[in-house]
Amino acid sequence: MAATYDLVILGGGTGGYTAALRAAQLGLKTALVERAKVGGTCLHKGCIPTKALLRSADVQRTVKEAAVFGVEAGSPMLHFGRVQERKEEIVHILYNGVQSLLKRGKIDVYEGTGRLLGPSLFSPMAGTISVEMNDGTENAMLVPRNVLIATGSRPKHLPGLEPDGDMILSSNEALEMKQIPTSIMIVGGGVIGIEWASMLVDFGSKVTVLEYSDRILPLEDEAVSAEMARQLSKRGVQIVVNAKVKADSLQKKSGTASIQTEAGETFSAEKILVAAGRTANTEQLGLENTEIKVENGVIQVNEWMQTGESHIYAVGDVIGGLQLAHVASYEGITAVEHMAGKAVDPVDYTAVPRCIYSHPEAASIGMTEEQAALKRIEVKTGTFPFQANGKALVYGETEGFVKVVADAKTDDILGVHVIGPHATELISEAALAQLLDASGWELGKAIHPHPSLSEAMGEAALMLDGKAIHF
Repeated sequence: MAATYDLVILGGGTGGYTAALRAAQLGLKTALVERAKVGGTCLHKGCIPTKALLRSADVQRTVKEAAVFGVEAGSPMLHFGRVQERKEEIVHILYNGVQSLLKRGKIDVYEGTGRLLGPSLFSPMAGTISVEMNDGTENAMLVPRNVLIATGSRPKHLPGLEPDGDMILSSNEALEMKQIPTSIMIVGGGVIGIEWASMLVDFGSKVTVLEYSDRILPLEDEAVSAEMARQLSKRGVQIVVNAKVKADSLQKKSGTASIQTEAGETFSAEKILVAAGRTANTEQLGLENTEIKVENGVIQVNEWMQTGESHIYAVGDVIGGLQLAHVASYEGITAVEHMAGKAVDPVDYTAVPRCIYSHPEAASIGMTEEQAALKRIEVKTGTFPFQANGKALVYGETEGFVKVVADAKTDDILGVHVIGPHATELISEAALAQLLDASGWELGKAIHPHPSLSEAMGEAALMLDGKAIHF
C-alpha cells in the first residue's frame, strides 16, 4: 500500500536534508529519498572532505614556515594515509550527526532511487513517486501533497578527458588518492581547481593550472583574481591562461599524461585533474511525466522554487545558479516555507557569500566593480591592504586586501571582496551589511576590536570617502 506524505524530497544532500528538517519543524509529514548517503556531495565528496585536506596542507605549510615565528620544528614528514583517515573521521562524525537530526525530526528516510510517475487518483497534482530500494526489496510507493527535487550535481566531464581512475581524475577520484602525485595538471582555474592547486602545491606536487579564459577565477573581482595568481605563482604553481585544451591530443605513456593546447603548447604530468564545473543530476527522475522544464541542463523554477508543476519544487545544484551548499540550504527552507503557506521573501542571490578555501583564502559578496560598470552604475571603491593591519602582521599573513564597492550616488554597498587571512570568516560581516542594506559609512562607523583582522573591513569602508586612519 502506498504511504502518504505532506512532502517527499528527492535527494538527501544539504538542500534536501535542510528542507526536511525545516518541514518537520512546521509539522509536515516528510519523507526523504536518497540513493547514496544523506549529506550528499558537500558532506561526502565536496565541501567537508576537501576542506579537511586543505587544513592538513595548511598545517604542513605552517610547520615549514615555523622558524619565522621563532619555533624550530624540523622538516615535517607527510603521512598522507593519516591525512585521509582524518578526513574520513570528520565526514563520519558529521554523517552521524545528520542521521541523528533526521531521526529526531521523525523524517522517514528511503534508501533508494526515486522517480516521478505522474498524476494519480491519490495525488493528481504532485504525482506518485516510486522508490527503487537499494536493498532489492519491492519498490516503495509514496503519495505526496508536495515534492521537492534536490538531487544535486556531479563533476562535469570533458569529452576525451573522462576520468579513468588512474591518470585522469575528477574531484571525486582525487579525494580518494592514496598518495600525492609528483606532478599534476589541473584543467580549470575556477574555485575547485584553485583549491586543489593550493592544496597539492603545499603537499609537494608540481602543479600546473590550465585555464580556458584570460584569468583564473574569472567570476571574481579582477583584483582578487590577479592577487590569487600572484600568490600561487610565488608558491610554485604554474598558471597558464587562454589555455584551450585539445582533448584529442591526450597521450598516456610510462606513467605520464601529456596534452596540448590550441596554441601548440604541450604539458605533461603524472595526473590530470579535470575541474571544469558540475553537471546537474536531472536524469531518470521521471521529469518527462510532468510539466517541469529543463533548459541548459537545469530545472527551471520561479522565485519560490516552484517548477512548472506548482506542487513540485526544486532547489540546489539541480536548478543551476550559485552551486553552493549554503545556497541550497536557503533555497530548501524558502521552498518549504512557501509550500507551508508562510510569508517568505524570494532568495536574494546578491546577498550570498562566495568562498574559496585556498591559501590565500578569498571571499566575496555582491557585485564586482566590473559587474557594476556593466550595469552603468557609477561606483567608488575602498581597498585596504592587510600589510597595514596589526593582527595580520602578528599572524604572519600580510598579503591581500579588503575591497568595498559602493554606489557613488547613494553610498549603498554593492559588493565586498576579500583575499587574505581568514577571508571566508570575515565575509560574514559583509553579508550582514548586505542584509541590512548598509552604507559604507555605517560599515565603517561600526567599532571593530583592535587588534583584529576585521579592522581591515572597517578601514576599507572608510576609504570610500577618504577617511581611513591607518592607510
